[in-house]
Amino acid sequence: MVRFIIRRLLEAIPSFLGICVFTFLLLHLVPGGPAEVAIGPHYSPARVAAVNRALGLNKPLYTQFGIWFWNLLHGNLGVSYSSNQPVLRMIGQALPHTLELVVAAIIVSHVLAIVIGTVQGYYANTWFDHAVTAVSFFFWSMPLFWLAILVVLIFSINLGWFPSGGITNVTASHSGFGSYVAHTVLPAGTLVLATVASWMRYMRSSMVDALVQDYVRTARSKGLSELRVVFKHALRNSLLPLITLLGLSIPSLFGGALVIEEIFNYPGMGLLFWTSAFNRDYPVLLGITVIVGVLTIVGNLLADILYGLVDPRIQYR
Repeated sequence: MVRFIIRRLLEAIPSFLGICVFTFLLLHLVPGGPAEVAIGPHYSPARVAAVNRALGLNKPLYTQFGIWFWNLLHGNLGVSYSSNQPVLRMIGQALPHTLELVVAAIIVSHVLAIVIGTVQGYYANTWFDHAVTAVSFFFWSMPLFWLAILVVLIFSINLGWFPSGGITNVTASHSGFGSYVAHTVLPAGTLVLATVASWMRYMRSSMVDALVQDYVRTARSKGLSELRVVFKHALRNSLLPLITLLGLSIPSLFGGALVIEEIFNYPGMGLLFWTSAFNRDYPVLLGITVIVGVLTIVGNLLADILYGLVDPRIQYR
């Protein structure tokens, strides 16, 4: 197992380098720049040249990349152009909120997908299966920003059950854990509604395939209860595709968090990325992309390890 992990980490190095190079090039090829944003209406070529010279943006791209990458290898993500704060500190403040949002969505989505998908697979092609499929397709096909707006309109404005945004109650002298949970329910729930449908479909399909396998028929012929056959024999093998999707879904979850955090004014990595994109704050954008890339690589590695734990036939060498 240790050799496998080391080999996978070594294989991830080219992916990491590719993320750094392409992100750096794409950001610098986009029209406009931090100088234009910083100067504002008093724009002039001389002022832009002066700001670019102060920020080091007048140097060739390969020189800029070499300086940035060398600092990255030493744990320095640079300083924000707009706030003049260390990028690592800004990400350190925002990353825990996004991780809480994404991890909560992953846990709830997978639990719902496993339970509902298993029942769907067992009662395939029945009225229950068709009804759940229709509801899941409804949420799956809805744009994330529109779904988030509907959630705010229904559960915050009309019903008044949850706050519409933020992470704490600004009018209270101190906000406890209950207030924090209340502010997290709607953004996390929106992310769950947007992701659970696809995982549920994979779980249903995998369960349908597992229930017709020989080992399931053998278990039934031994006189085992139907509950034991489904949850002990069929369910374990049905989880394999879901574990694979766990690692592959991390980038999309962070991408969804970007939209959700902007709509709910949730102070996480998504909102920070959104603000930095408008300000052309290259160091912050690069830092967030690198962190998300590393988390994606780690997530795929964890998915591979879980795959081996669930399926004893897989041996890592």
